[in-house]
Amino acid sequence: MTPENSIREVIVVGGGLAGLSAGIYLGRARRDVLLIDAKQSLARWEPDVENYLGFPKGISGEELLTRGRLQAKQYGVSFATDVISEAKREGDIFVLRGKTREYRSRRLLLATGLFHLPPEIPCVDECLGKSMFFCKDCDGVRVEGKSIAVIGQFNEAVEYALGMLFYSSCVVIATNGKAPAWDEQHENWRRDYEIPVYTEKITAVEHELGLLHALEIEHGQKVAVQAVFTTRGDIFHNSLGKMLGAELDTDGQITVDHCMRTSVEGFYAAGCVTPANCQMIIAAGQGATAGQAINRDLFEESLANHHLRRFREDQLKHEQTEPVVY
Repeated sequence: MTPENSIREVIVVGGGLAGLSAGIYLGRARRDVLLIDAKQSLARWEPDVENYLGFPKGISGEELLTRGRLQAKQYGVSFATDVISEAKREGDIFVLRGKTREYRSRRLLLATGLFHLPPEIPCVDECLGKSMFFCKDCDGVRVEGKSIAVIGQFNEAVEYALGMLFYSSCVVIATNGKAPAWDEQHENWRRDYEIPVYTEKITAVEHELGLLHALEIEHGQKVAVQAVFTTRGDIFHNSLGKMLGAELDTDGQITVDHCMRTSVEGFYAAGCVTPANCQMIIAAGQGATAGQAINRDLFEESLANHHLRRFREDQLKHEQTEPVVY
């Protein structure tokens, strides 16, 4: 068992698809890995993931996480349940502060993801993942042929509505009591494609077991829709990156190179906290990329500081190092 105050080779913060995938790759590379999970992955809220390669009948996000944890554990990855509130560097070591203890590592991977802002309407908890969605790329096909409302007031709402035309002929925009704030080009597109707009505030939601029937708007009107997509935006869990001085883009995403390296040496980021298209399979792929890059980084360091040589000397002294010849 690794002592609590030891310096790990790698700490992964975030137990979603990106973090687990990185853990699996690093564990298979025989690295000393600790994965710190706050149990906040958005995958938990996906009841039926239909676009993850290899699951033609779909799989729940919770099941994907459960399988990923089991897979990582079988390769020796250690887990801790904690919320990291502070990150800093002491020389070449990353120091993380959790609720009750500190963690230290030579490399750090941040895979903390984001939070989708839900629509400001009633019954979100009941309908989320069943008839209320955030991503047209993930869930557009599952509402094919249904009447759809896109809730939003900016350019993205118009673009979502136009994109949903591939799935349904009945698409409207609901600004939920806010004035439309999309630009002239988007207004021209909206008019050209004859997308209706309802600007009244949504006061109630009619649904049965989370399946939408209608949105009730001010003055008692009901708009019969069977699915809602919201475009309020995202909050990126980037605070640890900020503390370490990593570069962010204008949206607050941590910028990375093709190896998932941030602007801070030894610090990597993967998944939805980066400018990736926030899809589970893309997050998992980025985690794999980060895991491989970190392993390579540590390998090159072991050559430079002769650690691998010392490891080999121990093998030569205590283990069989040549095959039997007969």
